[in-house]
Amino acid sequence: MKIKTLACMVAALPCCVPALAQTTVPPASGAGQGGVVSMDAITVEASADASAGGLAEPFAGGQVARGGRIGLLGTQDIMDTPFSITSYTNELIQDRQARSVGDVLQNDAGVRVARGFGNFQESYFIRGFILGSDDVAYNGLYSLLPRQYIATELFERVEVLRGASTFLTGAAPGGGGIGGVINLVPKRAPNEPLTRVTTGVSSGGQFQLSTDIARRFGPGDSTGIRFNAAQRSGDTGIDDEHSRTSLVSLGLDWRSADTRLSADIGWQENKLKRARPNVTLGPGVTTVPDAPDASSNYAQPWSYSNERDLFGTVRAEHDFSDKLTAYAAFGMRRSDEANSLGNVTLTNGSTGAGTFYRFDNTREDSVNTGELGLRGKVRTGPVGHEFVVSASFFDLKKKNAYVMDWQNTFATNIYDPVSYDKPAFSAGALRGNDLDDPALQGRTRLSSYAIGDTLSFLDDKVLLTAGIRHQRLSQRDYAYNTGKENGAYDASHNSPAAGIVVKVAPSVSLYANYIEALVAGPTAPAMAGGKPVPNVGQSLPPFVSKQKEVGVKYESDGLGAGLALFSTDKPRAMYNASNELTTSGKDRHQGAEFTLYGEPVKNVRLLGGLTWLDAEQRSTGNPSIDGNRVIGVPRFQANLGVEWDIPGVPGLAVDGRVVYTGSSYADDANTLKVPGWTRFDAGLRYMMDVDGHVLTLRARVDNIANRNYWSSVGGYPGNGYLVLGGPRTFSLSASMDF
Repeated sequence: MKIKTLACMVAALPCCVPALAQTTVPPASGAGQGGVVSMDAITVEASADASAGGLAEPFAGGQVARGGRIGLLGTQDIMDTPFSITSYTNELIQDRQARSVGDVLQNDAGVRVARGFGNFQESYFIRGFILGSDDVAYNGLYSLLPRQYIATELFERVEVLRGASTFLTGAAPGGGGIGGVINLVPKRAPNEPLTRVTTGVSSGGQFQLSTDIARRFGPGDSTGIRFNAAQRSGDTGIDDEHSRTSLVSLGLDWRSADTRLSADIGWQENKLKRARPNVTLGPGVTTVPDAPDASSNYAQPWSYSNERDLFGTVRAEHDFSDKLTAYAAFGMRRSDEANSLGNVTLTNGSTGAGTFYRFDNTREDSVNTGELGLRGKVRTGPVGHEFVVSASFFDLKKKNAYVMDWQNTFATNIYDPVSYDKPAFSAGALRGNDLDDPALQGRTRLSSYAIGDTLSFLDDKVLLTAGIRHQRLSQRDYAYNTGKENGAYDASHNSPAAGIVVKVAPSVSLYANYIEALVAGPTAPAMAGGKPVPNVGQSLPPFVSKQKEVGVKYESDGLGAGLALFSTDKPRAMYNASNELTTSGKDRHQGAEFTLYGEPVKNVRLLGGLTWLDAEQRSTGNPSIDGNRVIGVPRFQANLGVEWDIPGVPGLAVDGRVVYTGSSYADDANTLKVPGWTRFDAGLRYMMDVDGHVLTLRARVDNIANRNYWSSVGGYPGNGYLVLGGPRTFSLSASMDF
């Protein structure tokens, strides 16, 4: 059945929802405690998913939650876990007018948003390690949501679990997860009826229209249904760039005294026309170019990138007793992608001269994944135990095809772009499979078994967590055109973890952990550094990374803070003299993270932090780069967001945010230094009562100073391509709750 047909079926489902009378009007997500309009209203609270604990409660100020999902350990309070996590709420997502996961993570000082290799996939530097968006988890299961871009209408919260996490979450199928993982929490029907319509416009004339409808019904409101639909379409603030994102999603849940069920189905289509591409520094470039005008566009007029995804999940949890619970989940994704690109390779850093060639690609993904487990509580004398055993599997089949006309180049310039009609492929173009019918190019299978126990001592003032996961990775790569297997490995590893929390006071927890990350080795791309890679398609053996971390957490009634010191060693890949991708040496990332959040003073909310990173290349086999910094990782980055409810004007709030990223390098030799940057953003929100309904008006401007800057360096291991930051961007929106 075609994806569009399924999408239409999903869109029709809300017609089956009973038209229940709405006796109260829930306020839109808005200001903190001091910024809510005074009216007869009930705060919208998301109901529990298929878990006994449900969502962690929001912390003071409403921008982050008191806890989040710690992998197989389930939802944990921040103060009770020996791991570092931040859970960003839907209130923050709406108030910052975030459109994607990356927009939400602009608020996190430990994360920087980058872009995938040669495409427009969102990637994220966490503790200096890359996590691709296809390694993002949805309700605990990897790689279910769209692979390149995930719209915010598809999730309730963004949970960032910092640090290695194989014991907790299993190996990330795409090779990420060393510096942390991201879990997106699905939307569920709140306890009160919700009907919300949002419309908006942003720079370039891009319009937005979305709806969010939720009802609970049945005995005791045991059944919930939540429907979301949205479309954003139009030009952006970048010259001649156009994007259109369409989506529908449906979330269902049911609960009884001892059983909880939930399910999701969703569809998203993301289309980009003339999207501004990455800039690769060619082999002879010795100078990093100054950033061009932030509004300029050096994409070719015929370039495009399309992605279409259909996904679904089911989850169940059953209590055999008040001390023993079983759970199970399954998910799937089916995706289609097509691109025609003309990415720029710079040949002169001073003048901005460069070249491009046409590269077309099609891809189809088929993902099936699931988990099951058992959680229990027992006591052995004075010691309490919360144990868990679990098993998981993941299966990805990817079909791919490409035509790369890498010898047929065209001259251009990032400061004075030259446009061409779409060139026909030359006779010398490299071809892999059929663009109209891509063939199987790779298969990844992961399976694991895990057991863990959290022991509590001294009236729960000391918590000791220990466990181990046996992870098996199997990967097969198939040659283009022939389908012959040309790269494979089967490997397994036991990944242990141990952590301790000591509550020295009700508001202070000390913690420490040791944990590992196991990721599939990277696969050699077709091109690197502007030259073909001889072992294209070959996958390197799995990498084992080891992390040690200590820290302190503080939470009072209105203020939360954390300090973490960590060190992680990761095997590294590099290109040898023949431009083959090989394993050589390791990277050591050590640093300190400080986080700050909450509402320390009534009507004033803070969200921010500082991160210091020493990411160093070690034992690479090349003395000239040993001790150098890792590509794309700054030494220092910081965020600070402040939101203030204006006195005397109920419902009016203003916010400001500063984002600082230090300098980094675009090459292993550390000769190509990319300047750091600072960006200022601001927003205004006003909530009012309109005939008993809440209307929320929001205005925002990002990059107030219209700064020209390279927003990220790299985003794929061993590559230092540049991504230009966006221009000053205005956004206006209005949300009405009916």
